[in-house]
Amino acid sequence: MSNRIQSIRGMHDILPEHTPHWQHLELVIRNLLTAYGYSEIRMPIVEKTELFSRSIGEVTDIVEKEMYTFEDRNGDSLTLRPEGTASCVRAGLEHGLLHNQQQRLWYVGPMFRHERPQKGRYRQFHQVGIETFGFQGPDIDVELIAITARLWKELGLKDVRLEINSLGSLEARQDYRDVLVTYFNDHINDLDEESKRRLETNPLRILDTKNPDMAEVVKWAPSLLDYLDTESRDHFEEKKACLEDLGISFVVNPRLVRGLDYYSRSVFEWITESLGAQGTICAGGRYDGLIEQLGGRPGGAAGFAMGLERLIGLLEEEGNLPEAPPADAYLVAVGEGVARPALVLAERLRDQLPGLRLIMNSGGGGFKAQMKRADRSRAAWALIMGEDELAEGKVTLKPLRGQDVEQLSLDHDELLARLSNWVKA
Repeated sequence: MSNRIQSIRGMHDILPEHTPHWQHLELVIRNLLTAYGYSEIRMPIVEKTELFSRSIGEVTDIVEKEMYTFEDRNGDSLTLRPEGTASCVRAGLEHGLLHNQQQRLWYVGPMFRHERPQKGRYRQFHQVGIETFGFQGPDIDVELIAITARLWKELGLKDVRLEINSLGSLEARQDYRDVLVTYFNDHINDLDEESKRRLETNPLRILDTKNPDMAEVVKWAPSLLDYLDTESRDHFEEKKACLEDLGISFVVNPRLVRGLDYYSRSVFEWITESLGAQGTICAGGRYDGLIEQLGGRPGGAAGFAMGLERLIGLLEEEGNLPEAPPADAYLVAVGEGVARPALVLAERLRDQLPGLRLIMNSGGGGFKAQMKRADRSRAAWALIMGEDELAEGKVTLKPLRGQDVEQLSLDHDELLARLSNWVKA
């Protein structure tokens, strides 16, 4: 029986061979959001449980089944955050960022939900979230979608489609809820057990069922778009017109309702067919009532979140992930009294060539062993300092990757000049 401790089910290590993919994706996202004028905010991973039960909704799957909740030593109920919007609103209210202000904020980090792990859905997953506050019109909704459309373009993603809908105002949604309950009660024998439970708590979620046996009854359910209030309908029509002006294709999906109670009016999802059942790679919309729900003054709010694991998976499917750049050089230090001067040389090169990717041999070893390490590092060049080179104040520069250059013996200034040309190139 093994005594080794393994990672928790659904919580995965990201290994060195994969971290360059994450760094690439995060850098593209960071640069894009900076260009649009968004500022990064960082919130705690652990929050009071009440924050999520009040914002997400007591009868949602997340709150009822999926949250990692525990009591701390003071008897307070705490939860590992299952999503970021509620935390961002809490932070904005706590630090006075929202009243009579406009904010464009974003964050990245791990979220936690106790779900059944499957491809693209894990118990610890990573999200980038974008939240905007103080904007009432549809223009900010369109900006959020434009950001994501530009991101897919910069990442080289093609197999994605945009679906949009409007949930209307709270009052309009309540009227629709009554109509929907009547309809589904008339077809109660066609509902699965989960949908029967939702009929009493959150009937709109029945529209989002993944059960193929219910496709027909859901297809003929009344459409929420027929029950929109005038203001929500105008908002939605303006949003569609702006998307058309920008050349962003979309499909109106009246069954798109989102799984969180705080959404209102506009909602949207970007979907791919390349990831199987877990096809949503980005989702969001408006949540104008959430600020008041958490103790603030009413105000416009809209945002979206995207799962990095799913984006990484999609980029891998489409072959759009770059490899990590190899080292420029590997410094081989062999012989009596060579290691310390080699360290000094390595730091001098790093001081004077900030872009240089240089690996210094550590742990000793003979010449053959160090050259094997140099080759395995994928470095373009070996810098060899032995006893003879040390005595002469020189370094041997040896090509490792078939460069059309002969092995050279250079003093330190000559080496610096030559490396400088390659680093700049």
